[in-house]
Amino acid sequence: MQTLLTDLLVTLAYGVVGVALMAVGYVLVDVATPGKLHELIWAERNRNAALLLASNLAGVGIIVVAAIAASADDFALGLVGAAAYGILGLVIMAASFLLLDMATPGKLGELLVDPEPHPAVWVSAVVHLATGAIIAAAIS
Repeated sequence: MQTLLTDLLVTLAYGVVGVALMAVGYVLVDVATPGKLHELIWAERNRNAALLLASNLAGVGIIVVAAIAASADDFALGLVGAAAYGILGLVIMAASFLLLDMATPGKLGELLVDPEPHPAVWVSAVVHLATGAIIAAAIS
């Protein structure tokens, strides 16, 4: 019974860290998009904004999963590693978004609020996922 309780508490701690990191990712995407992200996605049903947010959250999730798997049985190291690698991943994702924005015509943030699907958003989404995968591979 003690092992089950300990495992549940460890899982809860990792879950809290993962959700907190995804919340930070949400805020970063919200800052990158003109307007309010929650209105764009839930009220206006903007697929561009939803795709970018979903890729950001998946990228963070990939990083957190890799950090947990790499921690073996060291809970403290795993928790700190998940938080640290997650923050690093978010910083790198934000930097890659800015670099992509500078390297392409127009403003990427403005494309996200366009009601019509735009291929540039798919490119940005893949950059988020690839960044998460690269960091996850580096953790292992």
